[in-house]
Formats: sequence, C-alpha cells, structure tokens
Amino acid sequence: VQLQASGGGLVQDGGSLRLSCTVSGRTFSMQGMGWFRQVQGKERVFVAAISRSGGVTKYGDFVKGRFTISRDNAKNTVWLQMNNLKPDDTAIYSCAAATAFSIRQYYTEDHQYRDWGQGTLVTVSS
Repeated sequence: VQLQASGGGLVQDGGSLRLSCTVSGRTFSMQGMGWFRQVQGKERVFVAAISRSGGVTKYGDFVKGRFTISRDNAKNTVWLQMNNLKPDDTAIYSCAAATAFSIRQYYTEDHQYRDWGQGTLVTVSS
C-alpha cells in the first residue's frame, strides 16, 4: 500500500493550506484515515481522524475548529483543510491508514495505524 501526501508549504500566520493524501494498493473505503504531525525532536501528535464512511470525525484538542478532515472514497483521497494557521502548527504532517471494521470506527493513536505516508512539511511564518 502507498500513501502519497501533498499540499504542504510555506504560509503566513493566519493563512490556509489544504493537504491531500491519496491511497493505493488497499481498499480505501475500508480504511479509517488519520493525520498526525511531528516536530523534530518531539513526539508525533494526533491531528484528525475520519471514519471509513466519512460520517465521523475527531480532532486533536489544539485544532479548535480550525481544521477539517474529509474524504472521497471514489477518489481514494483524504484531505485536511487547515485554516487560521499559526506558527505553532509548523510540522511535518503525515497521513495514515488503518483497516476499520465498522463504518463509524476511527483511530486517534499512532500505534493503531498500519500504513503511513511520507509526510509533507507545513511551515507557518509569523
């Protein structure tokens, strides 16, 4: 299975970015998907998760309504729309996939995910 993340870049404080993650080699509609972020030297942090149906989403506490995770099973793609970005959001963002056994199941712990993308760097300047 391959997860290809894209959409990172440099943005100013208060700006927006939309990350994409396309999955191949696995039945995407059976995967709960998640986004995590990591700053060098620190632990990976949960950002957002979405159930395989797309009907259930969960966010890290720090998101505070600024990010939206969504998916299109016909396109094998999950997105993370990030608005009102702050310098503290600077990190490498990675998408992850895990087989979900119910349409409402999602995962918030990195050890629950089996497959990971390579990450895309988001830099927010002040």
